[in-house]
Amino acid sequence: MASSENVLEWPQKDKRRFLHAVYRVGDLDRTIKFYTECFGMKLLRKRDVPEEKYANAFLGFGPEDTNFAVELTYNYGVDKYEIGTGFGHFAIATEDITKLVETVRASGGKVAREPGPVKGGTTVIAFVDDPDGYKFEIIQRGPTPEPLCQVMLRVGDLERSIQFYQKACGMKLLRKKDVPDYKYTIAMMGYADEHETTVLELTYNYGVTEYTKGNAYAQVAISTEDVYKSAEVVDIVTKELGGKITRQPGPIPGLNTKITSFLDPDGWKTVLVDHVDFLKELGKA
Repeated sequence: MASSENVLEWPQKDKRRFLHAVYRVGDLDRTIKFYTECFGMKLLRKRDVPEEKYANAFLGFGPEDTNFAVELTYNYGVDKYEIGTGFGHFAIATEDITKLVETVRASGGKVAREPGPVKGGTTVIAFVDDPDGYKFEIIQRGPTPEPLCQVMLRVGDLERSIQFYQKACGMKLLRKKDVPDYKYTIAMMGYADEHETTVLELTYNYGVTEYTKGNAYAQVAISTEDVYKSAEVVDIVTKELGGKITRQPGPIPGLNTKITSFLDPDGWKTVLVDHVDFLKELGKA
């Protein structure tokens, strides 16, 4: 028992940060154009893997060794995916929400919600859809080092999910808010203040315990200093709270980057990536 408790201390000591979110799109160049022209993201890198019949592109607001990114995947010949009911949105913080929303509108993008205060609060937000139907929450906010600031997922048991991400991933519960008038509760989970970095926003809708996953959103990647120790922790936590390891820790064939991956109790996937190996991939180590 003591040894298990010692193992569980590792995520709190580990230096972790969100690296990227991975999801599938039907037309890579169309999405790159939309994200760069409408959102102001930069295309960080792009690669085509014809032998595996896919291509991907990384976009974000800063270099991948310091900032969060989106990893878009295009599978040859597949132009449409099902997003499902469980995935919520990504979020972008901006100092001028009106300007960003108007840029999206002028480019033919769909504005799903005009700028205005959030229900039951004062923060000014809007919602826009990208060409594949992924929702982006636009948040009015002062200057921030990380404009790509949220990944929102719906969960069936918020307390269980909070415990899971605290124990398995070493995240902190940054903020929790219950909005009974609209029958939902949210929890912001992450590694630093939500105005400074990317956070995971978990949403519980009263009485809803299951959601469809679809085949569009894939996973979020997080850095770790030791995938083997991290996988040991996840193994213990999944036995207690649910979920499962989907890839045992070790190097990816041909790339040698060490990873481990797992599902949370709701089936959302996380990949833990060796920090030094990731920097080598980027040519930074």
